[in-house]
Amino acid sequence: MFLRSAQKRISLAIIGSAVGITIHNRVIRNDSSSTTQWPKTRPLVASRSKEVDRQTEGDGDASAVDSKDEDVPLFEDNDSAAWAAFSSRFASAGKSITSIHWPALVDRIGNRFLPEWARGLPDYVAKLQKEMEMAPGSLAEEIWQDAQESDLHPHIKADAQVRISTDLCPDEVAFLERRKRYTTQALAKYLGIPEADIDPRDVPTIAMCGSGGGLRALVAGASSFLSSQEAGLFDCATYTAGVSGSCWLQTLYFSSLGDRRHGGIIEHLKRRIGVHIAYPPSFLELLTRAPTNKYLLSGPIEKLKGDPNASFGLVDVYGLLLASRLLVPRDELGVDDRDLKLSNQRTYLAEGANPLPIYAAVRHEIPIEEQKAKDKKVKGKVSDAVKEEAKKEAWFQWFEFTPYELFCEEWDAGIPSWSIGRRFSQGRGLFNEHGLALPELGIPFMMGVWGSAFCASLAHYYKEVRPVVKGLAGFAGIDDLIEEKNDDLIKVHPIDPGSIPNYALGLEGLLPSTCPKSIFKNKYLELMDAGMSNNLPLYPLLRKGRDVDIIVCFDASADIKQENWLSAVDGYAKQRGIKGWPIGAGWPKVKDDTKKELDAADAATAQQAAHKIADAREEQRENSQNKTREAVDKGMIQNQNESDLGYCNVWVGTTMERKSETEPPQSKRVDPDADWKLLAPDAGITVVYFPFLPNPKVEGVDPNISPYLSTWNFIYTPEEIDKVVALARANFEAGKDQTKRSVRAVYERKKARRIEAEGKDKWRQWRNH
Repeated sequence: MFLRSAQKRISLAIIGSAVGITIHNRVIRNDSSSTTQWPKTRPLVASRSKEVDRQTEGDGDASAVDSKDEDVPLFEDNDSAAWAAFSSRFASAGKSITSIHWPALVDRIGNRFLPEWARGLPDYVAKLQKEMEMAPGSLAEEIWQDAQESDLHPHIKADAQVRISTDLCPDEVAFLERRKRYTTQALAKYLGIPEADIDPRDVPTIAMCGSGGGLRALVAGASSFLSSQEAGLFDCATYTAGVSGSCWLQTLYFSSLGDRRHGGIIEHLKRRIGVHIAYPPSFLELLTRAPTNKYLLSGPIEKLKGDPNASFGLVDVYGLLLASRLLVPRDELGVDDRDLKLSNQRTYLAEGANPLPIYAAVRHEIPIEEQKAKDKKVKGKVSDAVKEEAKKEAWFQWFEFTPYELFCEEWDAGIPSWSIGRRFSQGRGLFNEHGLALPELGIPFMMGVWGSAFCASLAHYYKEVRPVVKGLAGFAGIDDLIEEKNDDLIKVHPIDPGSIPNYALGLEGLLPSTCPKSIFKNKYLELMDAGMSNNLPLYPLLRKGRDVDIIVCFDASADIKQENWLSAVDGYAKQRGIKGWPIGAGWPKVKDDTKKELDAADAATAQQAAHKIADAREEQRENSQNKTREAVDKGMIQNQNESDLGYCNVWVGTTMERKSETEPPQSKRVDPDADWKLLAPDAGITVVYFPFLPNPKVEGVDPNISPYLSTWNFIYTPEEIDKVVALARANFEAGKDQTKRSVRAVYERKKARRIEAEGKDKWRQWRNH
């Protein structure tokens, strides 16, 4: 075990050096301490802002740009600060690696510590270094020239503007009309009803979502979606949504590799994920050989060469590693450049033949940290008052990516997906003097952002290892101590998230007053895995205008029973005024938890809600522990499995208006033979929940104990994939009939409502005449 661990660390370190960075919490940045100079060969295009740019490493002080009004071109042919910093470090790393006589080193140390492939490492690095020198005829120079060709990147001439609105973008509205034709046909086939008998207005809007969970969520999700596709349910869906590994699943589905067939995705994974994403020979071979070298390196080169202030960190490397495994076919020659842009997925939506994919990421807003850093600098320590405020001030802002738009509901603002990666000022995208902008940021980087669970806070890291720590003799006290510091640990991210240019710069006064001031000052948005907030992408599905009637959740989270992701939506739904969400859905928990979440949701903003949650958090924790101890002491809890959920669980909310200050009743699971609850006139959103649980029909597969099902495992053999697929299939089969009955009930309810409304309209018209 030690030798395998040592080899893995050596592999990661070598890859980190090969791309010019170290695998730590630092990234290449252009800050005021840089000595890099770049030629000013172009006229004034965009001025450097004097406002706070981004956090620096170390003391956390804001890094101010040069105090002079120095003009910096949007991007240059010769060089940029970000590219100069990267190429300089890359050259230094390459020189260090190639200076070592690796064959002799392997012979001297032995293959037990250094693998045989290390002998060829200098050749790989030398090839890569030559192609990255930006010299005439080099790969980097070719990529950069292509980046300025409008025939290859049509949108670099398009004018991008920030859209400020609470409504869906026009492209999505048009898509919904096209998709309705397909879902009407699919629903008729799924329910066995003649299509001529179905009014499109009665067709429920169905969304299907997958959870986070790395390759486990990717493989299990592909199987669940395949099972639903075979049953006819997937074709009835208007939306799909994903977090982390489920985002990777959607990426593959809308690519030349997946070809809109989940069965094909599973076969592709069998051919590709039997090798670790960080295995150097495979990765370096792809980076040094055509056509995969240009395919994989185009995104990083365009980003670093085109944006003088761009960063290149672990998320960028991770995206490259993921792309080398997931976005490259087995023959490696059939790579398709169209798979590299999110906006290209519009092609598969043009006729409405596929559901609209929603990809999720979050930004961690910690506004008090700036004041905290100032206190530390002035006084040498952080005041108690600042500590208390810091516990209350943090919350996550959700960003949704679709082939049409990048949008933040808390900001009520978004930009076209083809403009992600370019800089914005006062709501307009910036061009250079040739009228060109940067190409769209590539899918590999986004895959890194969507699945960047390693950017978690220290609190999230501890949650992963807590079960082990609690099981160690004598560590109970340490566990209690760490839990007491949970509110502090959740503020610290050891590894920097991925960053994109901030499109809210200069929009102060135009966005909602509840927006934090930091978004109007920071030049970059730091985004990470949405699983930091909720491991199910439910919030985007509840957005105004989407009017989702049924949400089918496939939850392959590692902590299904410990983290009640469905219940976490209760407060959000109340705060947003969303009618019909089933309050209390999810795993059974302490009764007063939901009430406290709803009380917090009475706040007008997410920030105020964070204040209330922070005030109640410790009280909730103590009450929960005390009540559980009392129940156990009194014998009230004898078998906790009695309250567990099954393979398929259905809840339905209510649209009934509250007539008093009392809280709405908790939603109870709909029994398989009680579909009448879904037919109630005031029934609301229906949630069908499939947790990834062990099933006696599939022996030897247990998500809780099977080592290869760990979130951090990146190697799946074909046999292991088959086991995961079989388990997900068995679980869907257990709930297939109840799911169909639920869909039928919602359809009948919508039909009855329409007929009743039409009858009332006719009566009013007759009476008026």
